[in-house]
Amino acid sequence: MAATTSRSPLAPLYSQIQNPKTNPFFTLKLPELRPNISRHACSSTRSNRRKIQAIELQKIIEDYPYEFNSKDSPTSLPRPLTSAQLSNLTSEGSRLRVAYQGVRGAYSESAAEKAYPNCEAVPCEQFDTAFEAVERWLVDRAVLPIENSLGGSIHRNYDLLLRHRLHIVGEVKLAIRHCLLANHDVKVEDLKRVLSHPQALAQCENTLTQLGLVREAVDDTAGAAKHVAFHKLKDAGAVASMTAAKIYGLNVLAEDIQDDSDNVTRFLMLAREPIIPGTDKPFKTSIVFSLEEGPGMLFKALAVFAMRNINLTKIESRPLPKRALQTPDENATCFPKYFPYLFYVDFEASMADERAQNALGHLKEFATFMRVLGSYPADNGLP
Repeated sequence: MAATTSRSPLAPLYSQIQNPKTNPFFTLKLPELRPNISRHACSSTRSNRRKIQAIELQKIIEDYPYEFNSKDSPTSLPRPLTSAQLSNLTSEGSRLRVAYQGVRGAYSESAAEKAYPNCEAVPCEQFDTAFEAVERWLVDRAVLPIENSLGGSIHRNYDLLLRHRLHIVGEVKLAIRHCLLANHDVKVEDLKRVLSHPQALAQCENTLTQLGLVREAVDDTAGAAKHVAFHKLKDAGAVASMTAAKIYGLNVLAEDIQDDSDNVTRFLMLAREPIIPGTDKPFKTSIVFSLEEGPGMLFKALAVFAMRNINLTKIESRPLPKRALQTPDENATCFPKYFPYLFYVDFEASMADERAQNALGHLKEFATFMRVLGSYPADNGLP
């Protein structure tokens, strides 16, 4: 009987992931991978070794490198990447696989390529998918938006930062220049509606109002361009990038249609392991914490930074998950705590800075929960 060789059912899919340009519209969908991920991973000795290291590293993430007084020596366990090692990955030409949300031509793809110039960008359907792709070792990094200078915070990604155990290892800022796109032979006066991401539509509110176009929200800007092109729509356009116009063969009816020319999105670079913070360059640190309810508690929390001359660059509050609403007590003398909150804070200091260590040590004395999301080099360059 002739010998037969078995082929993993994931082989075609992994081939697409590793070579996305062979299928420009391939998007990573984790639910399809879940039944076979563990079996595929076990077939690789290298994957086994890396997963074992991840398990070992997880044991010290809570205490190291952010708890500097730990009695347990971490020297026998895998060390997190240093900021120098992280930058060397790009300078040495290593081809990292970086997840982003959207399809080809998305602004997030441009941000991923700016953050890691030699990377292989891997599109994901949703933000959740990108987080899980990093956790499941399908990619090395994720680059996801966290705030826009016009539209504000991307709340979904704040919530996912808490749900997942990834670490912020960097940030990158990208100037957003929106274009009005349509199929060839379609003029502005032919359009009745326009498709794009809700934030992109909001950022072009004045222009779209003047044109009298009905807005239709979709998952991402490049996805809108793809939809208009593939369905050969004659009455609809898309708000997306110039890159998306080239990829999907659309005509650019108008450039720079955003209401404010100073339109910048800040993206976070996420990894499974933290980097060891340094003092050789400007650093930021991101944390999340919760407090007991009471007069001046938030003031007290923020004062630990002010008294040490540490500048806060961002504060965001989000509802604390998995907390049931309390039933009002008619005899209570204080207002019931219906909405407990988490506070996300970014500040300009490295965790290698003694001031930052002392500030967080002080905050821990009265915070009911606190977690360091990452200490990473700040992006102070032009978007």
